[in-house]
Amino acid sequence: MKARLRFLYHQLKFYYSVNWIKTLYFNFKKFPFETAKKLPVYFYGPVKFSSLSGQVLITTPIRRAMIGFGQPYEMNTVHKGIAEINLAGTLSFHGHVQFGKDYFVYIKKGAICEFGHMASLASNGKVICIEKISLGNYARLGSECQIIDTSFHAMIDTENGEAFKMTAPIQIGNYNFISNRVSIMKGAVTPDYCTIASNSLCTKDYSSLGENILIGGIPAKLLKNNISRDWKGERENLDKWLII
Repeated sequence: MKARLRFLYHQLKFYYSVNWIKTLYFNFKKFPFETAKKLPVYFYGPVKFSSLSGQVLITTPIRRAMIGFGQPYEMNTVHKGIAEINLAGTLSFHGHVQFGKDYFVYIKKGAICEFGHMASLASNGKVICIEKISLGNYARLGSECQIIDTSFHAMIDTENGEAFKMTAPIQIGNYNFISNRVSIMKGAVTPDYCTIASNSLCTKDYSSLGENILIGGIPAKLLKNNISRDWKGERENLDKWLII
């Protein structure tokens, strides 16, 4: 009896946390009716839709609540109310994906941003996609991380006047554990099974360093080989507690 009551309590708590107005609006605006009625995308807490002119793709079988924006999976429980989505390009999901509270997602027209299965961006995270950003399966980013594939402003070589390219694609590998306050900038590429230390700045292609590495620093460099998050042990818990 106690277990049943506990289950009902958690179910009520979950449904109370859903922003049903934004959830219904987003799904029925962005998907065909047969997809929208399954409600694959859930919103929790307040969010501002600055633009929804782009497209949203889900490449795997549709299930309820596959993608959670503002999903309550972290220690913090309070929304600041600053979550915002500006979607003019393409946002693609290849499975279940979680966003923490107070996220900012900006995808420019013509840009492509894709998230692998069980990729996540924790609270106060920022994604600014002008060209292309790809996160692999189980690419999990901690709080206050930012992924930005542009330098925003035109920069030139003052000796010859040559303009530097403002954007470059970002590719985050599978099973990446990225700690808090990490900045991943244009042109960054990480291999599979890469760990990134807190407060790091990633600005280049690290794939030549191989798998099972720890990188960190400003700018990030190799810190340790033969190290990885215990994905075998944690994957089961992630799937159990975060897939709704």
